[in-house]
Amino acid sequence: MADGLRGEGLAPGMRIGLFGGSFDPVHEGHRHVAETARRRLGLDQVWWLVSPQNPLKTREAGDFRTRLETVRQKAGGKGMVITDIESRLGTRYTADLVDRLKTRFPRTRFVWIMGGDNLRHFHRWHRWQDILAALPVAVVARPQDPLKAQLSPMARRYATSRIPQASAKNLPLRKPPAWTYLTEPLQSASSTALRAR
Repeated sequence: MADGLRGEGLAPGMRIGLFGGSFDPVHEGHRHVAETARRRLGLDQVWWLVSPQNPLKTREAGDFRTRLETVRQKAGGKGMVITDIESRLGTRYTADLVDRLKTRFPRTRFVWIMGGDNLRHFHRWHRWQDILAALPVAVVARPQDPLKAQLSPMARRYATSRIPQASAKNLPLRKPPAWTYLTEPLQSASSTALRAR
């Protein structure tokens, strides 16, 4: 399973976490989110979907190939697959990428993974409700305003679809919409702070 596009070694029913971002730069907070989700959800793999550009950010992301290679160097490890699948499929938005992956791999149990800092703004994502209708979502707590994240429009609107974190291992088997909020000892690194340095 080299890149997520061809699906070598992808057996029916595998649990795959989709973790997208510009990773500009990748840091320990990203690794914390990916590893927490892999372990707590019982995922077979986490696909790091390195994005050419976040549509919600006005600041242009750094060189794509450099970011992709840096993520490969720093985020590889057990169950971690680093891929440029978004660039190769030509998708710009998460909802479109999810549609393409579910069509290509209909028997794979995909889960969208994100840090709690993204939950605050999730309602601004293109077709965000379609993402929730398409696959379960796991949110991993981040130190940047966890209370605001849990009071976000998405969290409030889908409150009845939230499952307790004690049942997180069942999330990949749940029919969407379904989501959970995972708390772990927090890792405070952020890409914004690293760029500022």
